[in-house]
This record gives sequence, structure tokens and C-alpha cells, in this order.
Amino acid sequence: MPIGELHYRHDGTADMTADPIRLFVSHAWAENDDYTRVFEYLEASGKFYYVNTSQPQGKQPIDKESQREDLRRQIAPCEVVVVLPAVYQLAPELVQFQMNFAKAAERPIVAMENFGSTAPLPKAIKELADEVSAWNERSLIDALRRQARHQESTRWDTIEFKLD
Repeated sequence: MPIGELHYRHDGTADMTADPIRLFVSHAWAENDDYTRVFEYLEASGKFYYVNTSQPQGKQPIDKESQREDLRRQIAPCEVVVVLPAVYQLAPELVQFQMNFAKAAERPIVAMENFGSTAPLPKAIKELADEVSAWNERSLIDALRRQARHQESTRWDTIEFKLD
């Protein structure tokens, strides 16, 4: 199934499959490596259920107001917005609009760190993000659950070491 389509995973767990988290991932009407990577991380867990409301593969509207209306339509049903700094670098005005609309619609924003770089996030993203997530499956899924549903992770880290 193409990444941009509405979908969620199933493994028989009734609670999350009946009510998957609806998310929008920032885009500029094209999938890029970071956009694809978000879904690879989400799918890797096998136990995170979501509906993707973003549609980067759709035909890009010609004029600015039509673009904004299409983005409003994509963002409105979501519970959380994921902002990618790589997309911000390509289309800062478009991603700024997505973040501003998310805030106006009272949708939390999870910003991803720059992938493969220690460069700081742009100031505009840092100011509007409710949470910043590292590029790893656990951090991303925990951030989405916290921001969309106020669910804290019940996972514990286990550290094994030898006593001499």
C-alpha cells in the first residue's frame, strides 16, 4: 500500500486498531526520504496503529490559497502533526503555514530532529513544536502517543551489567 494512503496496521489488538492515532506529516506535495522514514519507523514497531491524513502524492494545487485549503483539509482530521526539518528547508513558507494552522486548530506538533546531522532545528520549528523527537522508533512513537492522546509509555529500559 502506498505510504500516502490512509491505513493502519493490524495484529489483533482491539484497543488501538479500533481507534488508531490520526497523524499528518509535513510535506510539499512530494515524498522525500525523511517523509518515508517516518513511516518506516512507525511500521517497524508492529504495535503502533495510525491513520495518515497527509497526501503528498496528490496533485499540487496551482495557486497559494488552493494549496492552503488542501492542507487545511489534510490537517483538520489529524490528532498530531509531525514536522520534518528537511521539508522546512525545501519549502519554509509552506511548512510554516502547516504549523500555524495546526496551532490554530489546537493540534500538537512533534518536530523531528535533523536526520544524520547535529544542526539545530530552525527557530520557527522550535518555537511552535510541543515536543522534539529523535530519529528512533521508540522516541517517535512515544512522542506521538504523548502529544495525541496524553498516553505515557509503560515501557522500562533494562540495563544489564556484570558485577565484579
